[in-house]
Amino acid sequence: MSSHILSGRGEPSPARAWPVLCCMAMLQFFIAVDVTVVNIALPSIGADFGVGGHALTWVVVGYTITGGGLLMLGGRLGDVLGRRRVLVLGTTVFGAASLLAGLAPSFAVLVVARLLQGVGEALALPAAMSVIVLMFPEGPRRSRALSVWAAVAGCGLVLGFVLSGVITELLGWRWIFLLSVPFILVVLVAALLLVPSERSTESVPLDLSGSLLLVAAPLLFVLGVVEAGETDGALPWLPPVALVGAVVAAALFIRAERRSPNPLVPLRLFRNRPRVLANAATVLLSAALSTSFLLFTFYLQDRLGVGPFQAGLLMLPLAVALVVVSVLVPRLLQRWGARVCVLTGIGFTTVAMVFIALAAAFGASGPVMIPAMMLIAAGMGFGIVGLQYVAVTGATESDVGIASGVQRAADQLGGSTGITVYVGIGFAPALGGFDPFLVSSLLAIVGLVVAGLVVRRISLPAEMAREQAG
Repeated sequence: MSSHILSGRGEPSPARAWPVLCCMAMLQFFIAVDVTVVNIALPSIGADFGVGGHALTWVVVGYTITGGGLLMLGGRLGDVLGRRRVLVLGTTVFGAASLLAGLAPSFAVLVVARLLQGVGEALALPAAMSVIVLMFPEGPRRSRALSVWAAVAGCGLVLGFVLSGVITELLGWRWIFLLSVPFILVVLVAALLLVPSERSTESVPLDLSGSLLLVAAPLLFVLGVVEAGETDGALPWLPPVALVGAVVAAALFIRAERRSPNPLVPLRLFRNRPRVLANAATVLLSAALSTSFLLFTFYLQDRLGVGPFQAGLLMLPLAVALVVVSVLVPRLLQRWGARVCVLTGIGFTTVAMVFIALAAAFGASGPVMIPAMMLIAAGMGFGIVGLQYVAVTGATESDVGIASGVQRAADQLGGSTGITVYVGIGFAPALGGFDPFLVSSLLAIVGLVVAGLVVRRISLPAEMAREQAG
């Protein structure tokens, strides 16, 4: 690191560290916003391009699949190629993909842009967090910096719902992507000017085949499920071929990880039974949570005819409740224990899905959905935080990062899978005789029941039980 970056004691200069944090937080904010900002805009996107709810799932899952699937590779690339270089590359890809999404002339181009946004996220986020860790020495300064980082991520996810409605109503859906481009350019310039370059000492080969297979399997699965719901029969061979391809890609991924000298996901992590069960439950809970967001959007706008701006305001209680719960859960986690918190979150989410099904069946008004939204916020707060706690149980200092990455990938890929299966099947033209909200909700409820049974089988180590009891 060059001397002008450092203070007299050899530590990063605060005068430079805090501007870097602000820029990295800005990047984190817009990446987090892009996870949820499309939700309220989906009906408008569908109307412009003439696509239905089952196909619109691509706009959501394309981003989360590539982001979640390549996340761990992005972290390793930062170690091998240098964090500044990967940060600049990821930010450039994300910004260019955002511009492409906003200008997309067709639905297919929009989906490709969302896939590329996920690639940009996977490259930029791990590098950005590594930069923060390097710029802030261990202790109170680093704790404050990481607290800002986490808070910005939460605000981005929460505000995405509201911003989606406001921007779509006032400017049009394309601006939910275009407005971020100038800010991404600011981050890019700041990364080039303020973030120090470093030489990597890593020479470990990358598990590129494992990374590609980890993305290919869910993408092929989504393609198979979505196309299976089509009724025109233009390509009747595509769904079964895609689904078989997904199974083959998953099997090849496991084989590749077993044989790789430096696997993307070391299989030894899955010898820890609580961790395996926690990640399985994360997939099922995230599937239901992500499904609920789309069901709220489709119900308010497609079923009730509510405009994007009003729909965004109706989603505001969910955002506020999520902030409140995120403050309360860490305290309750120590008092109740992780398993009780997770089961509570699954219970809240299940009740919310029942509420959605009943509201749709009886044609309830928009405000009636607010209790279900608050239950979903409680389910997310209690369930996901508790599962994150269990997922790193028993992890050593050398593999805690990988364990955390696997859990985050399970969260993102689980949400994508849920939207694909639950919403994709529920809204498929082939099931036109059934209420799509009822079908999607019932599928999610089944998954949540399985998640509850999985969590009940988690047996926590004695030392963790003592910690929670204290």
